[in-house]
Amino acid sequence: MKRFGGLFDEVVAFENLTAAARRAARAKARSVEVAGYLCDLELEALALQRELLAGAYRPGAYRAFIITDPKERQITVAPFRDRVLHHAVCGVMEPYFERLFVHDSYACRRGKGTLRAVARAQQFCRRSDYFLKLDVRSFFHSVSHDVLLELLRRRFKDRRLLALLEVIIRHPVPNCQPGRGMPIGNLTSQHFANYYLNALDQYVVNTLRPDGYVRYMDDLVLFGGEKDLLWRWRGQVEAFLAERLQLALKHEATRLAPVTQGLPFLGRRVYPQLVRIRRENLRRSLRRWRRRRTACERGVLEPRALARSEGAIFAHLAQADSLRLRQGIVARLGDDVGQMPEPGANRVIRGGNWNNNAQNCRSANRNNNNPDNANNNIGFRPVNSWRGEEAGDRRRQSAAGGPVHEAMTRRSVPFRAPVGGGLRSR
Repeated sequence: MKRFGGLFDEVVAFENLTAAARRAARAKARSVEVAGYLCDLELEALALQRELLAGAYRPGAYRAFIITDPKERQITVAPFRDRVLHHAVCGVMEPYFERLFVHDSYACRRGKGTLRAVARAQQFCRRSDYFLKLDVRSFFHSVSHDVLLELLRRRFKDRRLLALLEVIIRHPVPNCQPGRGMPIGNLTSQHFANYYLNALDQYVVNTLRPDGYVRYMDDLVLFGGEKDLLWRWRGQVEAFLAERLQLALKHEATRLAPVTQGLPFLGRRVYPQLVRIRRENLRRSLRRWRRRRTACERGVLEPRALARSEGAIFAHLAQADSLRLRQGIVARLGDDVGQMPEPGANRVIRGGNWNNNAQNCRSANRNNNNPDNANNNIGFRPVNSWRGEEAGDRRRQSAAGGPVHEAMTRRSVPFRAPVGGGLRSR
């Protein structure tokens, strides 16, 4: 078994620490903590480097909070300085993890997100008669520190790196038993979780050898042609998890059914020929949408923020076969759903009349440009300053009978991909 060494020096390199800080700060630069760190980036990186080289690094206290959508879950956030180190460690170790993973494990891997996992599951649905869906009970809170460190020692031999990983892994997680648990909010937890279950992936693929296998973090699906065989595999997977990884299956989430009934997977229901949004996910999205529209009507939420939110929701719906659903929503709420002009949209050009009211231009309170005014710059009409392809799309949509957001009317991206490749775009 090949082991990798000499990685600690790459982790603590000054260039790696500064690059990791910039990656960790993406979309968070307005935070006071992040801005303060970036203001003295070189000094902070040198201080962190000195601690790592001296073996004096100790993580800071976690900040924990609870989310309830879609279910109650504890999110644990490390201080920004620790997150910088997490990015530095994962940036160096990720290529070595990738060499070990099977093809059909997804989550926190480049090019292997939810869409790719759903597409792969649909391929197996077309080839198989039955699926067996399994879920690990309280996975992140149940990971054994001793087992994880032993798995890491089998592949990495750099003692200083292993000592640093042990400091990160054994840092106590709120509401977890001593010696167990990984914080969901840490980048290292995502990579270590994939590596932790890689032993199960290897066992399933190389020993059980089902017709198909897909794992997205702690959700795994096996495909086969016989129900009895799949049920026997369930027992073998459960025994492997208990003996080797000290984990247990969530029995109430186990499901064995024909693929024609639809596989519930990653917020969707996957059939051999189509993909639907699960009802509970759809209800949750529409409930969130109604709350934001109400907030916009009350003036609490800006119209542009509402438009961005609506566009994101429709983009999510468009990832499944939901054309009729989106058309129904547009017919009910109007063609302006998800649309807001950008700043500078109220410029004028020649041709036609322009009723320059207060809703259309900030200068309306001093310009009397009503159509019945003899000196009202007749010959001007409003245009929206949409740029590039977006402007052409709006002109074509207007000629077709009114502006409609592209994500609301286009057909969904088909989940058809070659066996070893990615999604095929239209």
